[in-house]
Amino acid sequence: MLNSTREHGTLAVTANLSPTIRGRSCGAQAQKRIRRGRRETVNKAKADPIWKLMGLLFQSHPWHGVPIGDDWPDIVTAYVEIVPTDTVKYELDKTSGLLKIDRPQRFSNVCPSNYGLVPQTYCGEKVAELFGKRSGRSGIVGDGDPLDICVLSDRTISHSNLLLKAIPIGGLSMLDGEEADDKIIAVMEGDVVYGLWRDVSECPRSVVDRLTHYFLTYKQAPGSETTKCEITGVYGREAAHEVIRAAHDDYLARFADIEEVLAAEL
Repeated sequence: MLNSTREHGTLAVTANLSPTIRGRSCGAQAQKRIRRGRRETVNKAKADPIWKLMGLLFQSHPWHGVPIGDDWPDIVTAYVEIVPTDTVKYELDKTSGLLKIDRPQRFSNVCPSNYGLVPQTYCGEKVAELFGKRSGRSGIVGDGDPLDICVLSDRTISHSNLLLKAIPIGGLSMLDGEEADDKIIAVMEGDVVYGLWRDVSECPRSVVDRLTHYFLTYKQAPGSETTKCEITGVYGREAAHEVIRAAHDDYLARFADIEEVLAAEL
């Protein structure tokens, strides 16, 4: 839930950090009706000229202000934070919505694909529950970040901080400590080499091996025999869709009222 106050003529929006879903005891159909009513309220508000003016004056936050996609989970929006030629690790600053430098790449490993996040997703309870079922592990929690996505493309993208349409074909079940940190594997829509793949089983094994090796070693210092990360398995398209749905549900639970608060204040 979000609380809002006006301070010095500006809108201050703060997130309630509790993951409790208002109306959790409602049935599935009741919750769908509630979400439908919220969308109708927001859509009416967005027809207001003020909303349109805001779209012209301000850049959308890549996590909260960009839609997950009209045809999700078959095709999702991906916000690219890193491309394979980057020598520093960029990541989204979740507060400002700007791309920031997290750290220089200390070692020689290079991200083998375009890498970023799926807007309006959050790795929370449902993502962790799915991970536990797949891996047979208990005590797993979500990492509290947007869902990560690796986008394969034949064409070199020269820089990050951009949006593209991606077709999920599978994913890596990755643990970072005791946190579920799934990596969705996708192909860029329209790509002439990879764009026809629809399941990770269609990829050459070497493509998946490169991704797996990168995520197992990118935090590992040379000479170290232990790694913080573990990949418990590789899954296909249908399982990837389940993870995306779970991550979007976790997002709605965590940030359920964000658009309603803005619509009411405007």
